[in-house]
Amino acid sequence: MAALAALRCGGSHVIWEGTTPAEPLTLIYGRRLRHTRRRGIETTNLTRAVELLGRQQQPVRLGEIRAADGSWTFMLFLTEDGSRLIACTGVRRTHV
Repeated sequence: MAALAALRCGGSHVIWEGTTPAEPLTLIYGRRLRHTRRRGIETTNLTRAVELLGRQQQPVRLGEIRAADGSWTFMLFLTEDGSRLIACTGVRRTHV
């Protein structure tokens, strides 16, 4: 997994307190999927993340991993208690 590799290579990470309903996240990341496709922005696992969020019935905790060189940002979607990864998606940053 690219996010784990970024973390192992000195990337930073955060897991935010609190949760958010999965439904709005599905809509937001669905829009991001369409936007990145239109603009030709490189992503990883975004389609799958949107699918998995769409199936999620419980609130989601969010986290982020940033590659040490700033080239990628990964979003983590975790179970409410943070014990399990639901999905992970990454986007290549063009302004490094």
